[in-house]
Amino acid sequence: MNKLKYIAILAFLGTVGISELGAQIKEEQLILNRKREPEVKKIEKKKTSVIQEKNYPPNNKKKEDSLNLKYDIVNVPPVSDFKTTEIQGEDISPKFSNDYQSNYFRLGYGNYGKFLADANVSGKVQENVEVGADVHYLSTSGLKKEYDWSSKQNQAKIGGYANIYTEKGKFNIDANYAFNNYNYYGIYALTPPNNDVDLEQKVNKFSVNGYYDHYSNDILNNVRVKSYFLSDHFGANENYANAELNLSKHDFSVYDDITANGDLGINLETVNSKFDILNKNTNNQFNFTLSPKVTFYKGDSYLLIGSDFSFLNSKNSNNITEESKNNKFYWFPKAEVLVAAADEFKFYGGIDGGLKLNTYGNLLDENPFLISDLVLTPTETKYHFYFGLKGDVDQTFKYDVNAGFSKVNNAQFFYNNNLFDSNIAADRQSYDYANTFSSIYDNGTLMEVKGDLQVFPMENLTVDAGLHFMKYKLDNLEEVYYKPLFQFNLGAKYTMLEKKLNLGFKAYFVTDITSNSYSVVTTFPAFSMQENVNEKVGGYADINLSAEYKIYKNFSIFALGNNLLGAKYQNYLGYKVLGAQVVGGVKITF
Repeated sequence: MNKLKYIAILAFLGTVGISELGAQIKEEQLILNRKREPEVKKIEKKKTSVIQEKNYPPNNKKKEDSLNLKYDIVNVPPVSDFKTTEIQGEDISPKFSNDYQSNYFRLGYGNYGKFLADANVSGKVQENVEVGADVHYLSTSGLKKEYDWSSKQNQAKIGGYANIYTEKGKFNIDANYAFNNYNYYGIYALTPPNNDVDLEQKVNKFSVNGYYDHYSNDILNNVRVKSYFLSDHFGANENYANAELNLSKHDFSVYDDITANGDLGINLETVNSKFDILNKNTNNQFNFTLSPKVTFYKGDSYLLIGSDFSFLNSKNSNNITEESKNNKFYWFPKAEVLVAAADEFKFYGGIDGGLKLNTYGNLLDENPFLISDLVLTPTETKYHFYFGLKGDVDQTFKYDVNAGFSKVNNAQFFYNNNLFDSNIAADRQSYDYANTFSSIYDNGTLMEVKGDLQVFPMENLTVDAGLHFMKYKLDNLEEVYYKPLFQFNLGAKYTMLEKKLNLGFKAYFVTDITSNSYSVVTTFPAFSMQENVNEKVGGYADINLSAEYKIYKNFSIFALGNNLLGAKYQNYLGYKVLGAQVVGGVKITF
């Protein structure tokens, strides 16, 4: 019977892969932007090296964690944050769980000249101290048949980290350097005068982060520090720092079987951004937030009441207008109630809000083709009402479905830039072909529906799905740019042959998006650009398959198939993504 199950599952995955391959014509971006934080979390999940304290996490930590939907096997993820990037699709290579080797080295090569190399090495220097390093490199020759000019790209990231376990708490420190070297290749309105035109952009980022988690939640809970320094090819510089201190008193009795947690969050966040081209914008933002809250528990049900109090200081200047300053206090309500009727049905609802500092670094993570001269304005979620239902059905079916409504000020969107120099004879910069984007803001409302689920029909099979519907209504902008109405993802992981073979499947479906665009009219000696404010950029389906087979204990071979439909879709107007990609290689663990 078990063999019949294996054959049925293989037939299902094979049918999906073959049917999708039959529709090829797609293009997928280079996976460069797959978010690879230093591999600290991965290592800890593999249960390697350091012996953890028996009381970690203590019982009062577990109650705090139960506010989130947690599962024995894997957590239901938030709606997928996948986005095809300029080098490849999401890395869905399966991870083996039948051994706990934390060190590995992987090499792969495929079409589009794609070369992949990454490694992780860690070890104990003392019984309670673990250090390690994580390295990742990826490159591609780009879309040579689609563009006469270069669309090649390469990215690297190297980092080191340390985990230190003490009797009272755990420290984690990491530092990394990353660069992304690519081209503004998405030219659709104006053809360059020659094929070897310089379209280069390069972003460098150095980050240092620290985290301390106190095992007991008596007064001190945890401390977190994040920082980075960013620079690019055009002289932009950005410094970012964030320090967060969480104080708490947990698990104290209130009345009979009612207990409570008291928490106070203190957050300091600052960012200084300076650009060196065009209007030479300078943006300075500082945000100080106090977040008191108290949570009452009765069994698995709870009531949370709190507030966020924020003080924002911001300054903006450029070489055209005088400096503008803003000092403002904000108050955001925070409340949530969860009624646990049973493990299968937990009803919840609440209200929250807050400030988000828009930074050059964070926006580049979403859209690497931004012009190196932005006005950066914080986004205020004035309030966000939500309600939902989640549950766990016999550890086999887990779900979380919710809907919400928000009032948002300075909601951030991307829009296409015009030519900066309309002179026909201009010696153009790489960003001056109507091929870059800027950041624009507007006030409005947002209605959202989200859903996530995981199913475990067999011990060695996991199926997950997620959806996200969002509908903006804005005060000034006629169209909502680069925000799809609906996104859906579907995935599966299957192991067989005594866990020597791991198979993976991931599919993404995204509806059309709206953008603005420009067309060129030659009126010598200058170009006249006509704008279309309602350009439709088609939606897409992106299919990914993976396989990894362990030949020996320390040696595996793998194959990754990304964007197997081969469609030439675009996440941003003018920027076609790489087509069907296949990468094969070897992996050594030790």
